[in-house]
Amino acid sequence: MSLRRRAWIVAASVGAVEALKDQAGLCRWDYPLRCLAQHTKNNMRSYSQAKKLSSLIAKSEKAEQSEESLRKVMYLSCWGPN
Repeated sequence: MSLRRRAWIVAASVGAVEALKDQAGLCRWDYPLRCLAQHTKNNMRSYSQAKKLSSLIAKSEKAEQSEESLRKVMYLSCWGPN
């Protein structure tokens, strides 16, 4: 095999490897940083959603208690001892 042919094979191989690295994104230097940022973003989103959900549940329970108190007052005012 001639030297020129070997050089072309090496150049094509290097080009193919670089193209695959660019497409996959796995071998880029910033991949770990992007992965960490995405993981943090997802966890913070889950935390904020859980926090909102718990506050909604607390508000719902408070509304139920208020409604029950009002119902009791109305019952006693209508049917309680006079």
